[in-house]
Amino acid sequence: MENIKNIIIAKFGEAAIVQENTVGLQPSLQVKTTLIAEICQEIFQNPATFFDYLSCVTGIDNGPEIGTVEVIYHIYSIPFDKHLVLKVIEPRGDAQHLPSVPSVAGVWQTANWHEREAYDLLGIHFEGHPDLRRILMPNDWEGYPLRKDYEEQETYHGIKVAY
Repeated sequence: MENIKNIIIAKFGEAAIVQENTVGLQPSLQVKTTLIAEICQEIFQNPATFFDYLSCVTGIDNGPEIGTVEVIYHIYSIPFDKHLVLKVIEPRGDAQHLPSVPSVAGVWQTANWHEREAYDLLGIHFEGHPDLRRILMPNDWEGYPLRKDYEEQETYHGIKVAY
């Protein structure tokens, strides 16, 4: 982890890493949101790290009380057999001002689906995503079902939603 941290700091400066968590089975680095795509590109193409596999992108709504959302990236270097978790935290906003995070779909194509899912269910906008639209919910669905303050609509095209 120290090697990866040093590579990020050398390229982007110490402010790029917001927090480091070295306890537990999944060490993680919280990085500056505006740099997430550039950091991912660097650790993907750098021959010393070569994180060539994006396993998962997860969105978490920490609720109105805390007021943040998290986007968590589980990445893996197949040749070096190394796992890494990167995390960004943003204000959760509201229905008119959704949180926004740069897309990493240009680094790993698998991010395309994962980012669409986080957008669809949590309302996290991914800047620069090639096709950011709903993937699980109908296009005209109101709201984002995994947000802690989500209020289910009563009907959808004349069909009762809640039972």
